[in-house]
Amino acid sequence: MRTKLIVLAIVAGAAGRAAAQPPQPPPAAAQPAPAPPRAQAPRPPDATPKVDGAGSQQRPAGPPESYVIGAQDNLSIIVTDETDLTGKYRVDTDGTISMPYIQRVPVAGLTLAEAQAKITTLLQAGYFRNPQVRVEVDQFKARSVIVNGEVRTPGKVTLPGATISLLEALILAGSPTTNAANEVIVIHQPKAGEPPTEPITVNRKELELGRAGRDVVLQDGDIVNVPQAKRFYISGFVKNPGYYVLDIGTTVSQAIVLAGGLSERGSDRRIRVNRIVDGKTIELPIELEDKVQPNDEVKIRARIF
Repeated sequence: MRTKLIVLAIVAGAAGRAAAQPPQPPPAAAQPAPAPPRAQAPRPPDATPKVDGAGSQQRPAGPPESYVIGAQDNLSIIVTDETDLTGKYRVDTDGTISMPYIQRVPVAGLTLAEAQAKITTLLQAGYFRNPQVRVEVDQFKARSVIVNGEVRTPGKVTLPGATISLLEALILAGSPTTNAANEVIVIHQPKAGEPPTEPITVNRKELELGRAGRDVVLQDGDIVNVPQAKRFYISGFVKNPGYYVLDIGTTVSQAIVLAGGLSERGSDRRIRVNRIVDGKTIELPIELEDKVQPNDEVKIRARIF
């Protein structure tokens, strides 16, 4: 009986303690940490040239220092701590600008870096100890190149900026025609007092694929020529006899491939070619590894059973 009373007392005490404690709220759900603010990507500078009311184009941001200065360009020349010299200078038709202290300075035909070095040297000659000079193009006159030959709209192509790539010039000229050769010839205008440079030849297919011509930058007065394609004729036992554009280095074997390959009766032996030599057409034997020449007629014979 005593044991039973002890047990009842223990149970009653535990119940009393539970009633005395206030109920505990359930633990709050974990809140996800706030995401860091997304960084805004900087906007690229606007490289589109702006045109003023006089038809001149304002330079795009960051013109290359290899840009060649021309007549009627407006230059921005900054000489640190020299307000008398810092300002805008227009290149006259004779290719010079007029600056305080150094008077007429020929700058046409020079790159921006060359003009900068020249002005620095002139200012150092008895005027300033260590002038800090910066030359930029503030406005440049609309420039053009000539694209001629086998393009859809040959003629003058206006440069949309200080310079233009070779591929861009071809696109603006309407792209090459079906009669165009697979080469493009570029003739740069020489700088004043310098001899003409050698023409640059670029493979057109490689240019269109972006594998060539990236270093060819056109400037005012340059000439781009797309010559007419040299051709050859293949006849006889091939699947598609006819005229084909001749790429430099094309072999007889490659010519057969261009013609769709040999027909069922065609043979890659005893091949002959009609070729113009000294103004006369003569027939010659030719091998598969020999190179085809312009105006050749490659004749594929039948197999001998």
